[in-house]
Amino acid sequence: MKQLNLLITVLVAATFSSCVTTQQSGTSMLEKNSIGKWKPTDFAGHGDVTVKNGVLKLGMGIELTGVNWTGELPKGEYEISFEGRRVQGNDFFCGLTFPVKGSHATLILGGWGGALVGISSLDNLDAAENETGDIYVFEDGEWYAITLRVQKNRIRVWIKDKEQIDVDLTDRKVGMRIGEIEQSMPLGIATWMTGSEIRKIQIRDFVEGEK
Repeated sequence: MKQLNLLITVLVAATFSSCVTTQQSGTSMLEKNSIGKWKPTDFAGHGDVTVKNGVLKLGMGIELTGVNWTGELPKGEYEISFEGRRVQGNDFFCGLTFPVKGSHATLILGGWGGALVGISSLDNLDAAENETGDIYVFEDGEWYAITLRVQKNRIRVWIKDKEQIDVDLTDRKVGMRIGEIEQSMPLGIATWMTGSEIRKIQIRDFVEGEK
């Protein structure tokens, strides 16, 4: 009887552990040595775009360099997580454009000379002008773990597991900054006069009630 109870306990624990892992894990958006479902964005004067050993390399361009996701797009609330770093230049090493609230916006990491973080745009104000804008010093060559969570009326961002942005979108206008960056829609990554590397990028559905 004790052995049966022990077996049941082990099976229940294993099932629970499996459910938790499945809920938290995401779908990888990068292949090891192929650009896969990404395609280089047709920015004028863009740098080289390659993938090697699971790392997406965006070469420094005259201005913008980037990629667009051609795979399935999120349909509800979701999270995108990745690690990124600046390897050349001194401006944003990641401008992650994403669908939100029937429109699109861009998460800027390292803009305006290398240290601006924020969302462009809210109420026609870009990351340097709205309340999401903040200073964050990114060290060249250092990997930074980023998580973007998109909900019906909320955007949250974590850098190295510390919450950086939490903005309520109720009664707010969300949209792209006007310009070439609009080519990153509906889902894309871009840099500005900067070379960067992105790895471990995943996307997953966000389940309401999670922390």
